[in-house]
Amino acid sequence: MKDIYISDIKTNQELVSYFIVKSVAVKVGSNKKAYLDLLLADNTGEISAKKWDIADEEMPGLEKIKDGNVIKVKALVTEWNGMKQLRVSRIRQTSAEDNIDMKDYIKAAPEEPGAMYDYIYGKAEAFADQDLKRICIRQLEDNKEKLMYYPAAQKNHHAELAGLLYHVKRMLMMAEKACQVYTNLDPELVMAGVILHDMEKINEIESNELGISTGYSFEGKMLGHLVQGVRTIDRLSRELGIPEEKAVMLEHMIISHHYEPEFGSPKKPLFPEAEMLHYLDMIDAKMFDMQEAVEKTEPGNFSDRVWTLDNRTIYNRKDEKDD
Repeated sequence: MKDIYISDIKTNQELVSYFIVKSVAVKVGSNKKAYLDLLLADNTGEISAKKWDIADEEMPGLEKIKDGNVIKVKALVTEWNGMKQLRVSRIRQTSAEDNIDMKDYIKAAPEEPGAMYDYIYGKAEAFADQDLKRICIRQLEDNKEKLMYYPAAQKNHHAELAGLLYHVKRMLMMAEKACQVYTNLDPELVMAGVILHDMEKINEIESNELGISTGYSFEGKMLGHLVQGVRTIDRLSRELGIPEEKAVMLEHMIISHHYEPEFGSPKKPLFPEAEMLHYLDMIDAKMFDMQEAVEKTEPGNFSDRVWTLDNRTIYNRKDEKDD
């Protein structure tokens, strides 16, 4: 049974526990010896793990460990670059005798996938702009099956079961509020951008039905979801007869929403709705990562460094009743 969760472990603690494998690779260190590099997880988070100096006789068993396996490890909790890490001494595959309950290992969005899908679909269906309505509904219907479980990332924000739906839903909620303040914006264009901007993550990322990403597809590695998204919108716009200006604006919103070339965007936003899409995306990603950091941290303390938040340590304020 699962008795120790990632959110509870402390530096210098010795532990024996079960984790699900999110990624695994045999690598060679600077000492020319092979080591096992793992990303392990449970429903409270994830942690990097290393098994150093693998002996030749260990290799056949370790090579059988695959993404999505639940394994049992004996390890020491260490710290590297301000983040906890497991130094594994023993590792084994699990069997039916271990009585594994997958709910302990799968991180899932806090809302039911079907309800989130219906919310997003309902917003698209209510569009007065028939072009935006048709292309958004087409994308939602074409990808419905995978949307029920797909994460929004392999390791970063919303890397969880139905994380992509959760990301889009919260962005839509923010978009409606933002458009009430910034009345120059076309709310339907902003919301269409939200619905479409990350849809091609379904073809960029490889994921099983537990919402655990096993990496990136060939096309995902070569092109990325921004370029894949532009290709899809171009194809669908031609099929659906979307006017060229509107189609290009949607394509621009997708290709510019990462904002900087180093994050994949060759163009920065060139109209207000595209600019707003970028900030809605950033807000939801940063708030997700901050919430996760706070939830893993005792009140009155700072979290481990969070890579996606520029290696900041995030403070969890004390509850008033703790004073």
